[in-house]
Amino acid sequence: MTSPPLHKLVVIGVGLIGGSFALALRNAGMVKHIVGMGRSQENMQRALELGIIDEIASNFASALKGADFVLLAMPVGQISNIMVQIAPCLTPGTIVSDVGSTKQDVIIAARTHLVQHLAHFIPCHPIAGTELSGAEAASTHLFRDKHLIITPLAENNDQAISLVTTLWQHCGTKVSCMPADQHDRILATISHLPHILAFTLMNHVRASIEDKPEEILRFAGSSFRDCTRIASSSPEMWRDICLANRETLLKQIDTYQKELTDLRITLANNNGEALKKAFANARETRQQWLKND
Repeated sequence: MTSPPLHKLVVIGVGLIGGSFALALRNAGMVKHIVGMGRSQENMQRALELGIIDEIASNFASALKGADFVLLAMPVGQISNIMVQIAPCLTPGTIVSDVGSTKQDVIIAARTHLVQHLAHFIPCHPIAGTELSGAEAASTHLFRDKHLIITPLAENNDQAISLVTTLWQHCGTKVSCMPADQHDRILATISHLPHILAFTLMNHVRASIEDKPEEILRFAGSSFRDCTRIASSSPEMWRDICLANRETLLKQIDTYQKELTDLRITLANNNGEALKKAFANARETRQQWLKND
C-alpha cells in the first residue's frame, strides 16, 4: 500500500478553512496524522471529537517536530506573531503555507520572520468559505470546484510549490498562480468590498429604527437575506482583512461611492432610461459571469 505524501500535517487554527483542509486531505488519503493547535481549547476538543485532527498540541515545539506541512489558518492579523513563534521550531524541509485573504502583508511577514525558510513558504488563498466559523463549520467538500490562488515567491522551491498544488487539487480546487499585488486588487473588488457593503447595510437598518430593528427585519425577504448573508462573518477576521488590504480597499470604496453618487443623481433627475440601462448592464454582467463560471 502506498504511503500518503504527508506523514504529519499541522493545522494552526482549526476552523472553517483549516478544518476543511484537514478533512479533505484525510478523505483523499493524502495524510496519515493531523495535529491541531488553536486558541480555544473547547474548539480544539470539538475538532478532535469530529475526527478533523488526531492530536491536540500544547506547544509549537512538539507540534512541529517531524512535520511535513504546516498550515497557518488563523486571521491574517495573527499570522506575523505566529511566524515569530514557529520559526525556531521549523526543520529545513517542512513546507509552511497560509490561507490568508490578503497576500502582500503575509509575504512581508514571512520575509521578516521566516528568512531562513522562504524556499518552503508558499503563500496561498482558497477562495471558498461561508459565514460560519469554528471546527463545527468544517466540511470535506468546502473547496470542491473552488479557486485556489498561489502567490509564489522568487525564492520558492519548485517541488514545494508542486506539492502544495497537488494537495489543494486533491481538496477539489482549481489552482492558479499570480503576483501578490494582483491578488490583493482582485480580492478587494470581489470579496473585501462586498463584505464591507453587507456589514454597512445591516448597520444602516440598525440605525434606521433606533429601538427595535427587528420590527422591520421581520418583513425582509430572501433578497435581503442573500445580500446580507456575509454580514454574519467573523468581525475579527474581517477587521484584520480590511486593515491588511487598506490602501487597495480604500480605492475600491471611493470608486463604489462614485457609482452610488452617479446613481443617486440619475434617480434625482427622474431619468428612468438611465436607471434601466444601469440595471441592464449589471444584469448582463452577472448573467455572463454565471454562464462562464
